[in-house]
Amino acid sequence: MRIGIDLGGTKIEALAIDKDGRELVRHRVDTPRDDYRGTIDAMVGLVHRLEAETGTTGSVGAGIPGSISAKTGLVKNANSTWLNGRPLDKDLTAALGRDVRISNDANCFAVSEATDGAAVGSHVVFGVILGTGCGGGVAIDGRVHAGQNGVGGEWGHNPLPWPTEEEYPGPVCYCGKRGCMEMWVSGTGLARDYKQMTGRSRTAREIITDFEAGDKDAAVMVDRWEDRLARGLSNVINTLDPDVIVIGGGASRASHLYESVPKRLASYVFGGEADTTVVQAKFGDSSGVRGAAWLWPMVR
Repeated sequence: MRIGIDLGGTKIEALAIDKDGRELVRHRVDTPRDDYRGTIDAMVGLVHRLEAETGTTGSVGAGIPGSISAKTGLVKNANSTWLNGRPLDKDLTAALGRDVRISNDANCFAVSEATDGAAVGSHVVFGVILGTGCGGGVAIDGRVHAGQNGVGGEWGHNPLPWPTEEEYPGPVCYCGKRGCMEMWVSGTGLARDYKQMTGRSRTAREIITDFEAGDKDAAVMVDRWEDRLARGLSNVINTLDPDVIVIGGGASRASHLYESVPKRLASYVFGGEADTTVVQAKFGDSSGVRGAAWLWPMVR
């Protein structure tokens, strides 16, 4: 049995799957925000609950909104800031009394979709999460590719390519730089752009719904959003050239992007050719927690 944990800013979800990926049991609890020890206790409690209900001890993998620094062994880049600077993998291992494997949540997403999801059997998979932020992760032969610095796949903090005059220098990102992809193509970025252009507040989901209903303002915004997605993903293709790009997160439900973005890629990719498959995640919001379960023993 494999147990996966998805540690988010508002909830912690855990599930158990068997060797074939069949879900056995799943539970979630609220995240103890700003409470590091409470967060560890909540994760341990979920593991014990799953094992009690299945009567089986499982391997444990966890996806987190950040990464473990290879240099310091501490969490970095987590928007759940109380995790930063902490040896989460070591502390969770000690609390459970067994080895735990931890990876970035977007890497878990990519592993899930490469293992038994929308990109099953693909050699190189790039996973994109378009939600409140803009995450990215890489799976090679179903294994996490985190990179030497633990930031493999972090396309959300590269700048928007070929910015127009009105796009430059771009909004300030929480990372301290300007014009990051996350500020343009996340659901939050789409909503921000819509408000700036129209003066009205709408969520990304509402904008996409309005677009599908034929609203002209929403159509302009979605066109800009999809073009920015294509520009950003063209740089991923120029660098990594994945076999499949899988998109998840709330904004992934915009079915039009799977027609529009692939058509736009060739105009931006070096050489003018782009046959990269772009698909929606099979497991949706469950991809992250499933990928965490697959970290063991699939990860290097």
